[in-house]
Amino acid sequence: MKIIKWGIISTGNIAHSFAKDFVYSHGGKVHAVASRSLNKAKDFANKFNIENAYGSYDELFNDPEIDIVYIGTPHNFHFLNATEAIKKRKAVLCEKPITTNPHDCKTLIDLSVNSKTFLMEAMWMYYLPPIRKVKQWIDDGRIGNVVQLKADFGLKAMYDPSGRVFNPDLAGGALLDIGIYPIALAQLIFEQEPIDISVFSRKAKTGVDLEEIMLFQYKDDAYANLTATFACDLPNEAIISGETGYIRIPDFFKARDCLLYIDNKINEHFTDKRKSVGYNYEIDAVHSDLASGRNQSEIIPLRTSLLLQELMEKVKMKF
Repeated sequence: MKIIKWGIISTGNIAHSFAKDFVYSHGGKVHAVASRSLNKAKDFANKFNIENAYGSYDELFNDPEIDIVYIGTPHNFHFLNATEAIKKRKAVLCEKPITTNPHDCKTLIDLSVNSKTFLMEAMWMYYLPPIRKVKQWIDDGRIGNVVQLKADFGLKAMYDPSGRVFNPDLAGGALLDIGIYPIALAQLIFEQEPIDISVFSRKAKTGVDLEEIMLFQYKDDAYANLTATFACDLPNEAIISGETGYIRIPDFFKARDCLLYIDNKINEHFTDKRKSVGYNYEIDAVHSDLASGRNQSEIIPLRTSLLLQELMEKVKMKF
């Protein structure tokens, strides 16, 4: 089987986690890394034994050896970076959110489809074994019809108006950064668009959203109560309640465990004993997609990425 060669653009925290987890994946290698600072690229390359380091993204996009580009830049650069990579006929795995608005997402999807170039949003949560197990339990009817989902993601963030989290020029705010996780989980579980959305929100001094509490109403009287906040730490767990039981997912966005309750007692407890953070599962999935000649993921197809953008836009409209 052909070894799939990756290029990584950006040398930030998430790129470090991605590169660190690569040793737990199969069928590929990181061929190059690029940063706007050549010194940072070289330091990153030395740390992870990467052969090539570039001081510009264009150099990496123009490397004929690279099959796929992982984009780990701040949100506001995703659309531009992914567009440039696809125009160079590189497959793309782009960190979430794939863009910052539905229009850019649709434009990027059209570019990918028209050029028959692989594009995927890096929704690593969808590939984690506990999340896959939860989906299996629900699809098998273990808790009956789902009637409620509660998912909270809260991190107390130190206020820095120039930092990525609070800077509007860097697409800061809770919704794009962490709110996409509970929204994406709700979409995975309910597999339908909400018929109504209610939002309570607060803004930081810079004007970006500090937090939002969202209530998604679905047909058949089902609800998702979702929270994203930089104002305080939260347990960051998800509870999925059905007619005959419920499921609890501690730290759902990076899940290592999931628990199935029947009659308020643990009926089944699944644990993923991985040594990695968990990015290796999506890396392996990408390798499988590329080897099979697919131009998008079956787990998070492009229509799902567009729907997530549309849902977040509806939430923004209610700030």
